[in-house]
Amino acid sequence: MATRKNLEQTEEQLLETLRKSIEDAEALLKEAAGVGEEKAHELRARAMGAIHRATDSFKETQEKAIVQSKEAARVTDEYVHENPWRSIGMVGLAGLLLGVIIGRR
Repeated sequence: MATRKNLEQTEEQLLETLRKSIEDAEALLKEAAGVGEEKAHELRARAMGAIHRATDSFKETQEKAIVQSKEAARVTDEYVHENPWRSIGMVGLAGLLLGVIIGRR
């Protein structure tokens, strides 16, 4: 099951990959500005590769998030079916607390 720590690590990895890909693309585009046409094509291809890697990383992270969300929903559904009265009590308590908080305003 997904934990907050795993999600934070995934988020950090995603952000690091994105940051690195953007840095690579910026460096390649700066380098491409001052070179000939043949070299520029090569640098553009490398920049596109960096962008594709970042996109792939986002897709992988999205897929992991979907799987983790479905697992969390399944576990929650099982818990509610196994403990219906406890679940009703927790929802009632949450509603009561929310009502008290809103009522104080």
